[in-house]
Amino acid sequence: MQRINYQHLYYFWQVMREQSVTRACEKLHLAQPTISGQLAVFEAAIGEKLFYKQGRKLVMTDTGRVVFKYADEIFALGQELTNTLKSRPTGRPLRLIVGVADALPKLVVYRLIEPALHLPEPVQIHCYEDKAERLMAAISLQGIDLILSDAPLTPTSDANAFNHLLGECSVTVFATAALAAAYRPDFPRSLNGAPFLLPTANTALRRSLDQWFDSENINPSIQAEIEDSALVKTFGSGGAGLFVAPTTVAAEIAQQYAVESIGEIEAVKERFYAIAARRKLKHPAVTAILENAREKMF
Repeated sequence: MQRINYQHLYYFWQVMREQSVTRACEKLHLAQPTISGQLAVFEAAIGEKLFYKQGRKLVMTDTGRVVFKYADEIFALGQELTNTLKSRPTGRPLRLIVGVADALPKLVVYRLIEPALHLPEPVQIHCYEDKAERLMAAISLQGIDLILSDAPLTPTSDANAFNHLLGECSVTVFATAALAAAYRPDFPRSLNGAPFLLPTANTALRRSLDQWFDSENINPSIQAEIEDSALVKTFGSGGAGLFVAPTTVAAEIAQQYAVESIGEIEAVKERFYAIAARRKLKHPAVTAILENAREKMF
């Protein structure tokens, strides 16, 4: 495609923000045929539809969402530049876009991101959850500042990003009070044949657990394989089976899900990685997250 026409991009951005061509025209003081025509030219230049009508609502396509996300940042930065040149404070929160691998425990994710909420300057956080592979593939395209994952960036992935091992911790086995009383004696031998809720095979934690089960000759009775870590805990709090979670948040898990600790598996480590885009390594919120994880959390 040819070089992007930023005037057309601006019209598209305003229409999507207003969710109405008519309201955007009023704001821009332009006639509706002018805006509609310029949007058509913009779509033709890109080669794809950016939005469509659903009743009275304007719905962005996948390409439209990508374009809008970049436009949002481009014009916000433009306003910040204008204010800076005028020696005025921007009043605009610092944006932090975080991609979260869906296998990560949500309590750990919150504790990792929390330092960004306490910086001297306000931070606006945007969290997107998806499979780690898709997040890593999109780190450049989607403008993601930081990915939190249970696995590192592979050598074949984006060369403009860096791995940061935030830390590791053992896992603890949890269950409801009744199940905990039954399986706590003679731990970990008691886990042989125990009803377990396990993460799916595509997660690093599941691979580590399988290796440990094999080394200890333990054959759990798998009740369910669940990818989402929060859903595992929800099933576990209902008494569906035993489950594991990071020891570093054991107290919070016990309180939030009304479960009890059965025992710690020190040989199984859950690792946490931050993957940052090269251009974002000096982002103050990214720096705060990395430093807090290394110095305090783990």
